[in-house]
Amino acid sequence: MTRKSFRGLLAADGPLILPGAHDALAARLIERAGFTGFFIGGFGMVGARYGVPDVGLKSLGDLSQAVRDILAACELPVLVDADDGYGDVKNVVQTVHTYETLGVGGLFLEDQCWPKRCGHLEGKRVVPVEDMAAKIRAATSERLDPDTFIIARTDARAVTGLDDAMRRAERYLRAGADCIFIEALRSVEELERVGQAFPLLVANPLAGGISPILSPAEFYRLGFKILPYGIDLILRVTRSMQEALADMRAGRFERMGTGMSLQEYLEVVGFDAWTRIEETYAPAARDAADKPR
Repeated sequence: MTRKSFRGLLAADGPLILPGAHDALAARLIERAGFTGFFIGGFGMVGARYGVPDVGLKSLGDLSQAVRDILAACELPVLVDADDGYGDVKNVVQTVHTYETLGVGGLFLEDQCWPKRCGHLEGKRVVPVEDMAAKIRAATSERLDPDTFIIARTDARAVTGLDDAMRRAERYLRAGADCIFIEALRSVEELERVGQAFPLLVANPLAGGISPILSPAEFYRLGFKILPYGIDLILRVTRSMQEALADMRAGRFERMGTGMSLQEYLEVVGFDAWTRIEETYAPAARDAADKPR
């Protein structure tokens, strides 16, 4: 599999919309829908794979296995949430190398204290700015591939205010970050202020979060290029499964037949391609081909 560069996606005009994939099936659907890249965040991934919230319960080993499985199903460039790097500067470098080896082309590191939590929830804490700057220096200096795109995320807006968040962002850029992500901005005015201050930015239009939800075009106009929609699919999938189970439990089965058809699903997961391999190379097929005619 030859995966295109994540950094290369930034050359195209307009906003870069990155749907969030919580599992391999979601990644396949994102690719089939025609998107140029996608996002893997902890919120949906640990919920779908382990049934737990994104509050620091899973380690790099757990998360990298999930990322590996998702990447195996999809050839698109990917941006991955690498949390705080799972330790000090040496752990950060190990995290970057682990994801690079899996084929990840872009990742972001955050300045939350561990255990972290979703950026739009209360109770966050941030590390000293010197500690995060050191992590960014280590990550960008020791990455295996200079093309790997490293974003510095700060959660300071909710903890110490917007002024401190912007000072931290400037410090992280000086440490070598390729891009800035100030999480959980509260208003269009804050988006405008940040958009005017930095050349390349990530916005987080989180469903149900505390930031304004604007159109991709409006985010782009304000200066925000990279738009990960990290939890939209997992929220919709979860609701659909709840409704189907309630219908089944009640014995109504009114929702039966409202999802994909069996044939459509088999097409999504590549049934025909695997059937061709089986029919071409399995012993029964080989024996039939070898029989004299």
